[in-house]
Amino acid sequence: MPRAAGPLPGTGAPVIGLDLGGTKIAAARFAPDGAVLARDTRPTPAQDGPEAVLDALAAAAHAVDPKRIASAVGVAAAGVIDPRAGRVTSATDSLPGWAGTALGAGLADRTGLPVACDNDVRATAGPELATLESEFGSLLYAAIGTGVGGAVAVDGRMLHGAFGIAGHLGHLPSAQAAGLPCTCGATGHLEVIASGPAITAHYARLTAAPVDRLQTVAARAAAGDSLAVHAITTGAAAAGQVLGGLANALGPDRVVVGGGVTGIGALYRDALDAAFQAELMPRLRGLAPSPPHFGADAAVHGAAALTATLPLHHPGARR
Repeated sequence: MPRAAGPLPGTGAPVIGLDLGGTKIAAARFAPDGAVLARDTRPTPAQDGPEAVLDALAAAAHAVDPKRIASAVGVAAAGVIDPRAGRVTSATDSLPGWAGTALGAGLADRTGLPVACDNDVRATAGPELATLESEFGSLLYAAIGTGVGGAVAVDGRMLHGAFGIAGHLGHLPSAQAAGLPCTCGATGHLEVIASGPAITAHYARLTAAPVDRLQTVAARAAAGDSLAVHAITTGAAAAGQVLGGLANALGPDRVVVGGGVTGIGALYRDALDAAFQAELMPRLRGLAPSPPHFGADAAVHGAAALTATLPLHHPGARR
């Protein structure tokens, strides 16, 4: 059973957390002890452009805080987010025109509150980092779904890197993906063999026939289809190999693997775990990937916590 998210760090007043995806905006107002005081969910007006998306985020924030008692807003957003600049570095077609958006300043102007923002996966990983026994703990977090995202925390600090790019694990090279084009313009990246759509596409290549979704491939694998088994285990092994290599480089205390693809069954998880273990240096052999501790509130809770750990962008600031 997923844990409830814990207290928010460093906050003495309610704060708002917003989780922005390509199809849905989730919002919550949190008490300092982490209790949810109000919620809102609404569609993302993705096709209407970035200004409409910012308007919808502001409306969601107002819906959970109609009396304007919150002290700040944290946003966990899809795309590559630079939290220091408060700007979207790049984004996929799920949010057309989102790249370049002044997320922090734009939302601060609309809400009248200071705003902290970060990539959705890093924000979701924040509560996981807070569970480590040491304040100097290290975490490797992978989210494997329609893409492959991630977050890296070392010695108690979440890494952001230049332009907010740190943690984008899907764009690490993978031998299993050799020659396959990636959405970033390169070839051979992990995302094009290990994500849900990539596993589905791999199966379609093997069978020379279209297939509708990953769940179909998983069902066929469970029924004994050897090509479906191969597509799933290839994607899983590619992810495990990359994560094992990163574990050697970073020495994490915990490795978390979440996302929708991990839910297709033991075939996937076992192949990922085996490939991960095969890469590890001897001192790390007790380390094993584990599922996330937290459930549906992880992203909005992590977003709210950003207000205590990242730069705040204030209303009226120059963009």
